[in-house]
Amino acid sequence: MAVPKNKVSKQRSNKRFANWKLTAPNLSECPQCHELKPSHKVCPACGYYDGKPVVVAKEKKKD
Repeated sequence: MAVPKNKVSKQRSNKRFANWKLTAPNLSECPQCHELKPSHKVCPACGYYDGKPVVVAKEKKKD
């Protein structure tokens, strides 16, 4: 059975979980429409990826 040799203080054990941080997503400019989009993903604004149309973008309705 595993038994710890020494007591682990609260400070030392809490240090392990102190570095869990969220990072902002890396955004790059779409070469077609110049909107910001996530890297290596289809542009949500125009539907292009790698210079080719992949998804047909929905048009906004004007009332």
